[in-house]
Amino acid sequence: MFTRSMFETADMVEQGKLLQRVAELVDAGTLRSTLGEHYGAINAANLKRAHALLESGKARGNWCVGGVLSACAPAIQTGVMH
Repeated sequence: MFTRSMFETADMVEQGKLLQRVAELVDAGTLRSTLGEHYGAINAANLKRAHALLESGKARGNWCVGGVLSACAPAIQTGVMH
């Protein structure tokens, strides 16, 4: 995803075109986020909730527990999580 900008390749402008197209698909409702849950900041209560969901076998999509919202923001905005 970030190879072009990291290595300043000659075709960096193509990355902007790809991101623009993804934004258009999201805006049109064609592409949707797979983020199922956002548990907020990392703390004992949120980790227990997230772990309980995982153990239940009913977890769907992606979910995020982050120390700072910005750690989860790309996933929330784009639905891309790894």
